[in-house]
Amino acid sequence: MPIKSRIRTVPHYPKQGIMFRDITTLLKDPVGFRVTINELVNRYTGKPVDKIAGIESRGFIIGAALAYQLGVGFVPIRKKGKLPAETIGHDYELEYGTDRIEIHVDAIAKGDNVLLVDDLIATGGTAEAAVKLIETMGGKIVECCFVIDLPDIGGRARLEKLGQKVFALCEFEGD
Repeated sequence: MPIKSRIRTVPHYPKQGIMFRDITTLLKDPVGFRVTINELVNRYTGKPVDKIAGIESRGFIIGAALAYQLGVGFVPIRKKGKLPAETIGHDYELEYGTDRIEIHVDAIAKGDNVLLVDDLIATGGTAEAAVKLIETMGGKIVECCFVIDLPDIGGRARLEKLGQKVFALCEFEGD
């Protein structure tokens, strides 16, 4: 079953010219969702993963299901001000301005092997910030895992330049 066929494309969202790849259609499909998680479970079973860090918000869905299946902990990486306890954060550049992601200070221990998960890699800005945040805490990134890669936008290359391994279940090239 091709996962890609269960992902909806929404033209001109959130702005004109953008082809938004929407995984909600994949998530609502019980077979598609199960196949997605099972493919990732098969990839990471037996690999040295201590924790899965999921990037807000769709990374929570994929990451939590995967963590449950692998029997490892799940760590949310959230937008600024969303976590209740003491946090550490990392600022990153957006097209216009900056943003910040945060993680609880006790979420990752030095030496933890962490799998970073999100639904999609586009420019790679948020994923790069998450990598730097995890490494600042002493975690080691096992791999950066995505459901979708948009290779023409360059996020994969950006992460690979940092020495990261990147995996995606499918790609959407072009527009």
